[in-house]
Amino acid sequence: MSIFKNLPPAPAAPKKPVTDTRHGITRTDDYAWLRADNWQAMFKDPTILDPEIRQHLEAENTYMKAAMADTEALQKTLFAEMKGRIKEDDSSVPMKDGPFAYGTFYVTGGEQPSFFRIPRDGGERSVLLDGDKEAEGKAYFRLGGVDHSTDHSRGLWSYDDKGSEYYTLRVRDLATGEDLADVIENTGGGGAWAPDGKSFFYTVLDDNHRPSKIFHHIVGTPQSDDRLVYEEEDPGFFMGVGGSMLDDFIYIDIHDHETSEYWLLRTSDLLGKPKLVAARETGLEYSLSEGGDVFYILTNADGAKDFKIMQAPVDNPIRENWTDVVPHTAGRLIISHGAYARHLVWLEREGGLPQIKIRDRRTGEEHAIAFAEEAFSLGLQGAAEYDTDVIRFSYSSMTTPNQLYDYNMVTRERTLLKTQEVPSGHNPGDYITRRVMAPASDGAEVPVTLLYRKDTPLDGSAPCLLYGYGAYGIAIPASFNTNCLSLADRGFVYAIAHIRGGKDKGFQWYEDGKMEKKANTFKDFIAAADYLNQQKFTSYANIVAEGGSAGGMLMGAIANMAPEKFKGIIAAVPFVDVLNTMLDDSLPLTPPEWPEWGNPIASKEAYERMAAYSPYDNVSEKPYPAILALGGLTDPRVTYWEPAKWVAKLREKTTGSEPILMKTNMDAGHGGASGRFQRLEEIAFEYAFAIKVAGKM
Repeated sequence: MSIFKNLPPAPAAPKKPVTDTRHGITRTDDYAWLRADNWQAMFKDPTILDPEIRQHLEAENTYMKAAMADTEALQKTLFAEMKGRIKEDDSSVPMKDGPFAYGTFYVTGGEQPSFFRIPRDGGERSVLLDGDKEAEGKAYFRLGGVDHSTDHSRGLWSYDDKGSEYYTLRVRDLATGEDLADVIENTGGGGAWAPDGKSFFYTVLDDNHRPSKIFHHIVGTPQSDDRLVYEEEDPGFFMGVGGSMLDDFIYIDIHDHETSEYWLLRTSDLLGKPKLVAARETGLEYSLSEGGDVFYILTNADGAKDFKIMQAPVDNPIRENWTDVVPHTAGRLIISHGAYARHLVWLEREGGLPQIKIRDRRTGEEHAIAFAEEAFSLGLQGAAEYDTDVIRFSYSSMTTPNQLYDYNMVTRERTLLKTQEVPSGHNPGDYITRRVMAPASDGAEVPVTLLYRKDTPLDGSAPCLLYGYGAYGIAIPASFNTNCLSLADRGFVYAIAHIRGGKDKGFQWYEDGKMEKKANTFKDFIAAADYLNQQKFTSYANIVAEGGSAGGMLMGAIANMAPEKFKGIIAAVPFVDVLNTMLDDSLPLTPPEWPEWGNPIASKEAYERMAAYSPYDNVSEKPYPAILALGGLTDPRVTYWEPAKWVAKLREKTTGSEPILMKTNMDAGHGGASGRFQRLEEIAFEYAFAIKVAGKM
């Protein structure tokens, strides 16, 4: 019997069948009308959304509110708990760069960060940008950061005030705090200063939200006069622009999910033409870090599946001149790297756990920064300066609050700079973190990170929130998360399934969860649920699954494959209309996504493979568990109509009594609400759903 009582009639989306024939196969989509024909324009001006579509989305929100009305007090309690764990007036430890050190801070009650600087060796704080002031009067506001020029006179900052991820760039005089007249529209959110601080480079998004062009802007001139530096003709590639730490080069970084290409523009000749490093070659990935007379190149060249580090002379870094520095070791995935005057630094993961490695560039001697907990997370921040022996890194675990360290690469001394404060209190000894291995259907071992209170009964009675993602090679860290403590304190086991499709166990782990092997991702997640049930950490009747974006696809797939093993499912901005989206090459992310999922336009095999698991296409008559789908109206990554269509079809097909709910944020996009406390309200809502479904209110 459902725990949701006395619900009003659920919205029933009208059917307006549209047929589509590809590769001789015809499908009918009853809810295709929910996709706005003018979606490109609507992302920039949400008020022009078709009234019928808006009415349906608002009706869904009304139904959702009725279903969750009895959780309002719980939501407020959860929000208060989560907010109480945040130091409201928190401030970062400033990072030294030249005559200043730069950082961010929040004010009590503030939603947005502010940016500041102080003299390098201490002194009075100067506020460079007040995020709360800039956000005043806006329903949605997200800062893209502040990047100071090399001479520290100006700052380049950006904002998105619709959630559509079209960012506006502004230039600020850092001495006066005043913005100059320059306004650069429709950008990707960042830029790269020329060393003299008089011009910068930026990426423009086209009408299909693709970063297709890089321009050079002279401060004080209109955007219409900006010089086109590079145009990417292939819609399947992302593009960004950045600068080297030594200010010698502007990098043009072009890539999809499996192929890289870099072009270099010397800052000594800003009007010159970019020069190619290594032409794109399907499957070849590489990235650059300047090390004075050489570039250090992180790459999978020569079959280095888990990546290696090579070097090439700065004056001629073509592919033929690359030589090995840090060789490839199977099973040791090198994630990122940075070069400094005397040291080479990289972050790697082996056996599912990270460590930071340091190499003396003169002697070749290497050593590691590592920790001994069963499951933990490391973050490598590096340094803002090239000529330094000190880098910065962070450490945390599911039970240990974040700790920030400076590390001297010569003396190997760690200096603790800051430990994350939990104002309402936190005793790590009250909780247990474990890393267990769930056997998959093909014998692979799936790591699962667990957090629970030490007094939680492990007899199958505990509710469980099981989180998963499993795509794009993204590994989910076992890091400290104050929010999930609200679940643990209510007797939940909080679990993260490190399933295939991520790189949690190396590059092969990623490859074994993509393209023709995508089903492994879904089976791994179900295997994690099976293991937690068998070992009595929880039981099928108590598991609420959660995933977002590509993890939302996971939620849709497991809902179709094993609905009986989950009490409830939370799918945030879920990529569930996989086949239709991958067949529509006008959508922002479709061509760049083909290397991850396949191209069903060109390949019948890819079409049939996607058709076999696409959540929307495989909804059928069966009893589905309670489902909560979350969408954002201006989301350019997973468009609002994906969850809207999915929910409409689920509600039509389910033979069970559990409700299918959808919440659309009418003022936000893919990342949800933009303010730090607004975001907590959304998390409190999701957790209230999980707690209600688990019967623990």
